[in-house]
Amino acid sequence: MLHIESLDEGLELFKALGSDIRVAIIKQLLVHKSMSMNELATNLGITGGALTSHIKKLESCGVVSISSESAGHGNLKLCSLNLDKILIDLVPESIPENTYTAEVKVGHYTDYQVFPTCGLSTSTQLIGEVDDTRYFAHPSRYDADILWFTRGFVEYTLPNFVPSNSTITGITISAELSSEAPGVNNNWPSDISFSLNDVPLGQWTSPGDFGDTQGIFTPDWWFPNWNQYGLLKLLVINHDGTFIDGLKISDVTIDSFHFTPSSIMKFRMSVLDDSAHVGGLTIFGKTFGNYSQDIRVSIHYV
Repeated sequence: MLHIESLDEGLELFKALGSDIRVAIIKQLLVHKSMSMNELATNLGITGGALTSHIKKLESCGVVSISSESAGHGNLKLCSLNLDKILIDLVPESIPENTYTAEVKVGHYTDYQVFPTCGLSTSTQLIGEVDDTRYFAHPSRYDADILWFTRGFVEYTLPNFVPSNSTITGITISAELSSEAPGVNNNWPSDISFSLNDVPLGQWTSPGDFGDTQGIFTPDWWFPNWNQYGLLKLLVINHDGTFIDGLKISDVTIDSFHFTPSSIMKFRMSVLDDSAHVGGLTIFGKTFGNYSQDIRVSIHYV
């Protein structure tokens, strides 16, 4: 997956794809998976020299990759596709004035207590062994882009870098979330509770642990019967209360906390033992699920 977040960022890729020959190369590799340079040149009816220049263009943009394989007395150069999807954001995201925005990686929690089924993974490999809670303390957990557990909590310290003379008027947090079923189950409700500095904010019931299709950003090596994607939820705390996707979930307001620019903010996501639906929690980061983001935090101020 290649995610292009602006038209300017994708300019070189657009140039590389603006050629009938290079599009034909990609089509050949979609059919044959991996081909030698000689096979490609023969199938396309062009010289090896002409093919090399086209391949270099595609390789420089990350669309194809070249590897060497021993063949007889020399090395055979093999060409294969490096991507399965290209996603382009045509409209860049705008940040409102008087807002400090940051993204917190899924594995950057500062406290936790979790129970199996549970686990963590980076974009390339599992961290330790699944259902072994010890690995939630492993140093590699800082690189985690997905985590899941049946009950318990993870807590994050929110970065607070608003100007020193400002007044905090609200906090917005967005994250891609789902339940955690054994395997996957689209009908697996879970009551996910939120708190800030130990003050309960309310809860949202996740409808399931989704596995009917692969997540847009979920890596190809990921197991098909495991968590694939979640739902992007927007939690807002302002002067009027606390809201999920615009629906009020509690009367807790930002004024309840008396936050200053030097305040510590500890945000917790939990599945409580006494919930009506103890169906677990999965948190998706930038390289998993359907949204290319980590836990996104915005602190609004005047």
